[in-house]
Amino acid sequence: MEVPSGDTPYVRAKHAQLVEKDPEGALVLFWEAINSGDRVDSALKDMAVVMKQLNRSEQAIQAVLSFRGLCSKQAQDSLDNVLIDLYKKCGKVEEQIELLKRKLRLIYQGEVFHGKPTKTARSHGKKFQVSVKQETSRLLGNLGWAYMQKPNYMMAEVYRKAQMIDPDSNKANNLGLCLMKQGRYSDANLVLQDILQGRLPGSEDSKTRKRAQELLMDLESRNPPSPLDLLGLDDDFVNGLEQLMNERGPFRSKRLPIFEEITPFRDQLAC
Repeated sequence: MEVPSGDTPYVRAKHAQLVEKDPEGALVLFWEAINSGDRVDSALKDMAVVMKQLNRSEQAIQAVLSFRGLCSKQAQDSLDNVLIDLYKKCGKVEEQIELLKRKLRLIYQGEVFHGKPTKTARSHGKKFQVSVKQETSRLLGNLGWAYMQKPNYMMAEVYRKAQMIDPDSNKANNLGLCLMKQGRYSDANLVLQDILQGRLPGSEDSKTRKRAQELLMDLESRNPPSPLDLLGLDDDFVNGLEQLMNERGPFRSKRLPIFEEITPFRDQLAC
């Protein structure tokens, strides 16, 4: 990342952070920049990142919450993203869920990206454009992961909505895991097969494919009970009952209608 030029507190802080590799010294200078009003938007975000690197995420959360009022309206979305990352680091699931829901509400109200269809984001020093659709899917994916931590696997199925908007293999793996946790093995298998069959963006990534294969191996090791087992009826009883009913009249199926009817609900019963 390029170090800004000049001799202000913020510039010295970035030099300490990136050139001198002195995070503690950088923190002191970031504080000075915030207190003096020098590029407060960037100083607060960068300071929070350095604090996280120093395993001081709780302090970083307090700093962002305390000083974000000094930042511009344009910086608030980025500060929300910083907070979400810090909440995840600290295991603050409820706070993470609440903030993600608030950001999603802003999208639905048309208030995201300041009315523009895209925004410029940065990752590993490179800039790229993010659409509203991509941002919505990303937030829904993060919300799904947060619900997985509670754990609330039914609510975590919000992954499916994220996939409908902007599908990718990473979210598909998470959706597959979510469905497995609910005992919905057939549904999980279909989702994971989409990765291995190369139907989703990112399917070619070796780590993603390996995770999908591991999830499938775990899935195949499970033997979901049949609907008859779930009712607590042994085979001899069922076979005798079906034989008795067959003697009274022909059926289209060898299985009693009630057993045909409950088959679609086997996964729910297995839960």
